[in-house]
Amino acid sequence: MLISVLLILGLTLGPSHSKPTGERLGSPFLQQCFEEAKKIVDDAYKYSREESLRRVRRDVVQPHDALRLLKQPRGDTRSAVRSADYMAQTLRLVQEKVHHVHKRSLNATDLLTDQDLIELARITGCEARIRNPPCHNTANINKYRTATSVCNNLKNSRLGAANTPFTRWLPSEYDDDISQPKGWNRNRKFNNFLLPLVRQVSNNILSTTDAGVVNDTEYSHMVTLFGQWNDHDLTFTPSSPSIRSFSNGLNCDESCEHSEPCIPIPIPPGDPRIPSRPDTCIPAFRSAPACGTGYSAFNFGGESSKREQMNLLTAFLDLGQVYGSDEKLALNLRDLTSDAGLLRVNTEFKDNGRELLPFHSLQVQTCATRRRITNDPNAREVPCFIAGDARVDENIALTSIHTLFMREHNRLARQLKRLNPHWDSETLYQEARKIMGAYTQVKTPQDSLGRYPGYNPNVDPSISNVFATAAYRFAHLAIQPFLFRLDANYREHPRFPSVPLFKAFLAPWRVIFEGGVDPLLRGLIGGPAKLATQNHMMVDALRERLFQFVRNLALDLGSLNMQRGRDHGLPGYNAWRRFCGLSQPRNQAELAQVLGNAELARKMLQLYGTPENIDVWLGGVSEPFVPGGRVGPLFACLIATQFQRRLWWQNPGVFTVKQRQALSAVTLSRVICDNTGITAVPPDAFSLISNRNRVVQCSTLRRLDLSAWRERPCGFGTRSSFNSWEKPQPVLHDLYSLFFCY
Repeated sequence: MLISVLLILGLTLGPSHSKPTGERLGSPFLQQCFEEAKKIVDDAYKYSREESLRRVRRDVVQPHDALRLLKQPRGDTRSAVRSADYMAQTLRLVQEKVHHVHKRSLNATDLLTDQDLIELARITGCEARIRNPPCHNTANINKYRTATSVCNNLKNSRLGAANTPFTRWLPSEYDDDISQPKGWNRNRKFNNFLLPLVRQVSNNILSTTDAGVVNDTEYSHMVTLFGQWNDHDLTFTPSSPSIRSFSNGLNCDESCEHSEPCIPIPIPPGDPRIPSRPDTCIPAFRSAPACGTGYSAFNFGGESSKREQMNLLTAFLDLGQVYGSDEKLALNLRDLTSDAGLLRVNTEFKDNGRELLPFHSLQVQTCATRRRITNDPNAREVPCFIAGDARVDENIALTSIHTLFMREHNRLARQLKRLNPHWDSETLYQEARKIMGAYTQVKTPQDSLGRYPGYNPNVDPSISNVFATAAYRFAHLAIQPFLFRLDANYREHPRFPSVPLFKAFLAPWRVIFEGGVDPLLRGLIGGPAKLATQNHMMVDALRERLFQFVRNLALDLGSLNMQRGRDHGLPGYNAWRRFCGLSQPRNQAELAQVLGNAELARKMLQLYGTPENIDVWLGGVSEPFVPGGRVGPLFACLIATQFQRRLWWQNPGVFTVKQRQALSAVTLSRVICDNTGITAVPPDAFSLISNRNRVVQCSTLRRLDLSAWRERPCGFGTRSSFNSWEKPQPVLHDLYSLFFCY
């Protein structure tokens, strides 16, 4: 980012570009603009928070409120987003005031010195978001990776860390070439064609009925939900906390005007669900910008700093959705009343004697949905659960996986304490966390990744914008319209039957009052995934009924996916096929050949005019599968490219040889057996039950052998394995390391 160049060179740089003679804004003017911008942002945040709480308390939450509250930045991320908004609004005011005075177009960069920009970064708080904290002093290196992954790379301490921008594999494409989403200006043409309304694309291409669902004949529904679980370990794009425009104060819910951060989705004429009027739209909100991006004032050396979006999470498969990617949240999730290294659990309810996730401390929640869904005014409501990821309550199948891994951490910590009674709470917690971090990497498909080449500090592991915003959202087409709940014989549960997906959103009470997690987990491993066919793409529960239980104007996930891609300035379909070395169809005939479907190609070009303009998410999910896979060639390329930039549990020094051997035998089915009342499972939780994957007794499945973690007296020396996770680094040796080794 260009501002980082300024900050790094700031002490030695003088003014590096000429200013108009006699025209310089200077610190007082800049400070005045900052104070005004700060008030605008703070007031918008305060109004939005109070309005959101008012809606929740009065039970008038809208579907878009539910989605926005799920994606709200919290903790340190909220501070990072606020700093970015301070800077963006300060520069907007500078630009407007200069234009008002001079009556001509002048870039603020022509009137601000480099020192002014450095000072602006300091007072807005962006400087702290851009500078790399030092990691050269080994006394400051933790034995275990931090929750945020800062200093995971000793050369570039923020690489892959939480609250850093997504990386770009191709240059962004914005309406104004800087920040405005594609399609912001409805008259702007791309490749000589206007972009179609995303809701129109959704209606014409994605629409299907639940009756048209085709079941996958190979993979279980666990593949779909575990994919979502993995995604929530890697990517979380926070949206703006504000629900009203910074520039004119309009409430985004009450206007269809495009005004930062409002990015409404217009309703096309003749929409099958929503009456179309000029003022009809689905409210939506822009993803929050990263500090110092998205404003033409940052024009250093003739290059503009285009808007970038931020990843709230770390770029590593480290089970941040269990432990948190923020130090404060990570600490809050721990049971600090015990010396056993445990995670906190629910103190009010149990699941057939087993642990449940703790409740969120904020009692007034959008999860109070039981009375509305059951039509029982006397039904007891419960708050949302809390976990390492804020989306834990998004649906109850996802909640069940969260619960499973919380229990597994506590099981591991207790067993490690029996093996090593001298370990303190911190060591027990961190060693269990380290083992758990390896679990999710062991379960990542290896066939398209090749052999792990070893740690390379020069590789940027950051999540790419196209992976987070498009490619890893392929599984939205593999979600069934029901969440299966099965009994011990893997048949429909007689007391708690399968629940419609749209009634499973934000409903933690179903876990507490409707049989716990066991029926849901059996449903995931015993029920099929939906097959993403070109004729039956996205089920109504997601396209027409997303959060419908809240209010009638439900959201459309397909439209949201495409709108988000345009918000992020993602290039079109052909640009990404070119990036992957694939052919780029130029006309309907060539597109029909790529898709293997002439009618689908015709419908797409009727909307887009050219394959160049097809939204990358739509193009990617429309392709026929690669052999043996469930994505097409484009998404197979993009997903493999992302995972090849990985840090890995097999890196020498992370685990001992015996520990790696033990971890290689880990299966999700065994984890389910160890932490639920389920006594029989198929050995492969991701494949459908069949003659090749019969249900077997849990006792026949191999357990994780923790004896490799027993610390035995070995005299003076060091532990035989590093306590780091995914890279060799200097190890801090505590007193125990003088007398014990693995």
